[in-house]
Amino acid sequence: MKKSDFLELALKRRSVRAYKPDPVPPEMLQTLLEAGRWAPSAANKQPVRYIIVTEEDRRRALGTAYARTWFWQAPVILAVCILPNEAWVRSFDGQNYAAVDGALAMGNIQLAAAELGLGTCWIGAFDPAAVKQILNLPDGVEVVGLTPLGFPDVETHPRPRSRLPLNDLVMRERWQ
Repeated sequence: MKKSDFLELALKRRSVRAYKPDPVPPEMLQTLLEAGRWAPSAANKQPVRYIIVTEEDRRRALGTAYARTWFWQAPVILAVCILPNEAWVRSFDGQNYAAVDGALAMGNIQLAAAELGLGTCWIGAFDPAAVKQILNLPDGVEVVGLTPLGFPDVETHPRPRSRLPLNDLVMRERWQ
């Protein structure tokens, strides 16, 4: 059976940790933002916003919140922000879906980037207080994830990735 184009794209996407200094063309960045904008969100509340960081000083400052040189050396850092007060909340238990909506948007962006030949790497291990200050976030806005963005500075000879077998992940009808 032939793999679908989408599955091929999902398998192609990698976390990239080395970037060329070449700028990302505005039309490519626009495509990524559209991919994020059209991600699903609970009850179509759309509580996701984006901050594009290209200035070297601000990228370097973000490097203090996530101390990896390769991170801030990418020509773009994209912050996916969420507005929890504008998100859908499940009435049964109060579960707020802002972070889920932000993750869906980031996933779309990363897949679109892979399709365009751009590299990304989901960053969640950052200092949120530092990022809030560096990006001048008002109260009520949180960063759900950061990603460096640019053209990979390595030949694509990906290391084998491992995933648990599907049979270990999928159950039928109920938890087993």
